[in-house]
Amino acid sequence: MPNLTHSLRSLLIAGAILGAACATAQAGEPDAPGSPALTPKAPHRVPRVAVGIQVDGVLGEDVWREALVLPLEYEVSPGENIPAVVRTEVLLAYTSSHLLVGFRAYDPDPAAIRARVCDRDNLFNDDWVALNLDTFNDQRRSLIFFSNPLGIQAENIEIEGSESCEYDPIWDSSGRITGEGYIVEMSIPFEALRFQRSVEDQIWGVDAIRNYPRSVQHRLALFPRDRSNICYLCQADKLVGFAGATPGRNVELAPTVSALFVQEREGWTEGRFVDRERKLDPGLTARLGFTPNIALHATINPDFSQVEADAVQMSVNRQFALDYAERRPFFLEGADVFRTRFNLVRTRSLADPNWGFKVTGKEGTNAIGFFAVEDRITNLVFPASQESDETALDAPCLGTVLRYRRDITSAASVGLSLTDRESYDRDAETYYNRVAGLDGFLRLTARDRIQCQVVSSHTRYPEWSVVEPCEGAELPSLEQPRGGFGGTAFDVLYEHAARGLDWYAVHRTVGEGFRADLGFIPHADFHYSEAGWGYTWHREPDHWWNMLNLGSGVEAEHTSDWRKVARALTFWFDYSGPRQARVDMWGGLRETAYGGKDFNTSIVHVEAGAWPNGALYTELEAEVGWDIDYDNVRQGDVLRLGPCLEWMAGRHLDLRLEHYYERLDVEAGRLYTANILQARAVYQFTRRAFLRLILQSQHYDYAAALYAEEVTPEESVLASQVLFSYKINPQTVFFIGYSDDYYGAGPVKTTQTDRTLFAKLGYAWVR
Repeated sequence: MPNLTHSLRSLLIAGAILGAACATAQAGEPDAPGSPALTPKAPHRVPRVAVGIQVDGVLGEDVWREALVLPLEYEVSPGENIPAVVRTEVLLAYTSSHLLVGFRAYDPDPAAIRARVCDRDNLFNDDWVALNLDTFNDQRRSLIFFSNPLGIQAENIEIEGSESCEYDPIWDSSGRITGEGYIVEMSIPFEALRFQRSVEDQIWGVDAIRNYPRSVQHRLALFPRDRSNICYLCQADKLVGFAGATPGRNVELAPTVSALFVQEREGWTEGRFVDRERKLDPGLTARLGFTPNIALHATINPDFSQVEADAVQMSVNRQFALDYAERRPFFLEGADVFRTRFNLVRTRSLADPNWGFKVTGKEGTNAIGFFAVEDRITNLVFPASQESDETALDAPCLGTVLRYRRDITSAASVGLSLTDRESYDRDAETYYNRVAGLDGFLRLTARDRIQCQVVSSHTRYPEWSVVEPCEGAELPSLEQPRGGFGGTAFDVLYEHAARGLDWYAVHRTVGEGFRADLGFIPHADFHYSEAGWGYTWHREPDHWWNMLNLGSGVEAEHTSDWRKVARALTFWFDYSGPRQARVDMWGGLRETAYGGKDFNTSIVHVEAGAWPNGALYTELEAEVGWDIDYDNVRQGDVLRLGPCLEWMAGRHLDLRLEHYYERLDVEAGRLYTANILQARAVYQFTRRAFLRLILQSQHYDYAAALYAEEVTPEESVLASQVLFSYKINPQTVFFIGYSDDYYGAGPVKTTQTDRTLFAKLGYAWVR
């Protein structure tokens, strides 16, 4: 193995030289064509109209002759502020209760338009248009409403300096393909938005976007992008109007009825099937808007059923607990308010609530979020420096969260987070976890911003939960401190972005005793620092490459008492070109300390994807290098492969096949081989109704003689789910489905272990 210190020094020198050269070249470059000037923009007035529209994708009402019409004149990706390759117009007007939006998307070849009849939120491989609204004009958070040419919907909340959040408001859309392209109409009720409380005119930030995927995925927009400005919303166009806009009564009631019937074998893989659960559960979720920007949500016996199987993730030879995405509507509402650098609020940890309520909103420069949920069980993650464990207390808990953020200026904000989770075990021994933290955001210049957060926790686990877990939970191998204990955590991120050169630096410390049981922090007892730079080149959209990005970085990690955990020299390379082809590669030289030994864990990872035609998508992930056998604490050679194929067969059928292969070889031979296969077929009858089949297969082969502890040589897990869905909007739904699981290990042949029949009926009453 090469000397990492020498390699690190050499690459740092090379990186500094290349970075300086790129910076010099950038300084000498003229501004890109169409680069916007940093001057205030005059707002466009949106007219108020007396009546609404019939959302039919026609744009035939008189309203549209009065509407504000704005052209999408710029291609912002991959072209850099060049003239748009096709013509698009967005039309805007409003009534006292609705924002009215129309799009005319012209196309020289309407037969090439990609548009599928699909479930909401699944349109992003299609042609689509979107309206992005910064309704508070605070340049920090925006709401995005998407539609494909057939009126299929999606929504997102975008937060500067953070990942986007899902949310599911109720609104209307329709689309129609014509001989000139396609037309989309949207009618967005003001109760689906949060906006300033004012009877006078308001100013909102706005962008209109069109996705035009052909050989190249063209992205068209309302205004040019300054790639030397790290703040996208600061560059947005402005709308003025909305005087007298009101969310009306802003009341939503969503009663649900769920039915569940579960059978399991008496001896898991043997014996007859017996009834384990049979229930009919009514529930109610309610929403009340106090003001245009603050809403109360409450729920009693809520139906938090997940109707889509989680994607299988590889769990063999992994250090830390796995996370899964949240899809439940109650928790998605206002989720952006609770986002911080540390994941202090992970609602998937609240598995089976009895009731809950929350308040979220923004008043002036103050944003607030609060929720309280009583959960029937208490899921726990025990983090450490080099591994984590999970268990559950068979006792209810009450989880409460308070979040407050104040915008000091349009470029700076501070926030406060408080979380509390409490339960009592069978001997009345108290469990609790309490967390308090402060965070800040500061945009220093158009190119630079900094985010930081400091958090403290205090925790007490019941004695029996550590030494005698509840039935069905595994005994954690990480012994927790007895009695009450505490810990702190700190994070700071500095980012610099320019048209070509960008760089960043981040430091994170999580103390040995820090816990965030309402969040997801499976890694503790460490100091981690990272710094890196990248340079991006852009070419014409039809060039054999239209974007290249190259960068490198350094990483160092130590335990809280400064014992080395890892140090690394990293690199990355990204490419995009015709056929929407992309290649993303990263890796580096890494040394890792684990179990009292030093290991070389250098790995190269490649992801590549392309669209051979408008209906077929291909993807491959590959990873090769040196890894650690964590079970036996020794060096290994790893190979991971992940091919994926998706075929959109016409407008209604979507077929997707994914395979994941992993093997680890140690000096004595092959340690294990893992194969995961996932197949998914969806037939969408209409935009409201679909039938979906999901099949998941996992198979593991272990060389039992090479393990220090006893393992089963072979293990198989199979799962299936079939679901029929009829969905008018995110809350007015009907589901009925069936799922089952199979298991086999060693001499036990693969056998069905359980089967479930489930149904749900929900209705949203909105006033």
